[in-house]
Amino acid sequence: MLINLSEVMAMVGQTKDTQTPIELEKFSMHGIEYSFSEKSDAHVIVTCVGERKVSICCKADVSLLVPCSRCLEEVVVPFVIDFNKEFDFSGTKEESQEELEEAEYIIDYDLDVDALVMEEMMLQFPMQALCKDDCKGICGTCGTNLNTGSCTCDQQGSDPRMLAIQDIFKNFGQAD
Repeated sequence: MLINLSEVMAMVGQTKDTQTPIELEKFSMHGIEYSFSEKSDAHVIVTCVGERKVSICCKADVSLLVPCSRCLEEVVVPFVIDFNKEFDFSGTKEESQEELEEAEYIIDYDLDVDALVMEEMMLQFPMQALCKDDCKGICGTCGTNLNTGSCTCDQQGSDPRMLAIQDIFKNFGQAD
């Protein structure tokens, strides 16, 4: 959804207060697509705070389905979008362009709400999502989810990094 900022810049103090749906169907990051489990409408308030200066405030709540980093079960990860920033369009074309190039959600005098929400979600995206703090993960051999059951795989010596050390112990007759 695009919101025209030039309509508000006509008079200092003028405000545009809108509720707009977030039109994103999926969220993509690092080549992986995540589905939304929830998304509220974005509440956007654009206020002219000076000659060709606007303040943009955007609030929204969204949740994504992200695979658990250990067991790969889907986890609902909430994001609270609470964006507030001022933009100055009064400088020279070069000065304004430099500031606005960093804000990929402003194109000329239009605010792209979906792009703003996406950028805020990227900034908040967790390094690791866990279904629970004590998630046991999956078996590295058979792929069984260890939270829901156990497997009969040999868990000792399954780490390939340890094979060389185990060979050394075997040579000295001290292996398990």
